[in-house]
Amino acid sequence: MNAVDSDPTRRTAGQYARATVKRLRMRTLVTLGALAVATALLGRTFGLHDKRFLGSEVALLVSMFVISRYVLPLVERRDRGATGEEQVGGLLDQMCDPGWRVIHDATFGRGNVDHILIGPPGIFTIETKSHPGPIRVARLHGGMLNQARAQQSAIERVTGEDVEPLIVFSRAWVDRPMARRRGVRVAPARMLVRYLAKLPPRLSRREIEQAHTLLAQALLEHQAGLARGRTHRAAPHRLPSVRGRVRR
Repeated sequence: MNAVDSDPTRRTAGQYARATVKRLRMRTLVTLGALAVATALLGRTFGLHDKRFLGSEVALLVSMFVISRYVLPLVERRDRGATGEEQVGGLLDQMCDPGWRVIHDATFGRGNVDHILIGPPGIFTIETKSHPGPIRVARLHGGMLNQARAQQSAIERVTGEDVEPLIVFSRAWVDRPMARRRGVRVAPARMLVRYLAKLPPRLSRREIEQAHTLLAQALLEHQAGLARGRTHRAAPHRLPSVRGRVRR
């Protein structure tokens, strides 16, 4: 096990999404290959006019249609999403001087947080979207906003600090960049670093490190739970809370 596997705070941006893309592609190739081999073997064994061979040919053609119509577009969307996460992650990594900490691809058992950024201005959750746009902030889908707010609440329960949720579009034009809707700030990737760099300081270095440590502990606990198989037998995992009220 390498350091990235053993330390969930060192995952790379888009790691889960990229792995999903590779897995979907491999399964698609294996499925088509297995059907093609089975069809060829049936043809050689029973002849080209046998019902079993003809049925296998039909199954192969149907599979090719389903894959081209549904699976390949899904793989393309996942690939675009992984590329968007990698792009935004690269921007955030540029900020990681001694005063900033970033965690990519964080999972606590109930969804995945693309990026968690901790720095002097505070703590930020960043949900990356790769839609081509244009994006109208006033018309953002409610599910997208609810996802960002759920991530905010989860990280606040772990750290005991205020968290600002952001939705960042990696390539879309946004009509009102940096505007907020239902407490969620919406930004194009090209403006993200500049926005963060201009925010006034709020957390000390000690508070930054403390928040990072709490998040690392929560991630490790979830990882250990997965290793023991508890997530398959227990109720949905809840993030550990921190005593004291979240500062408002």
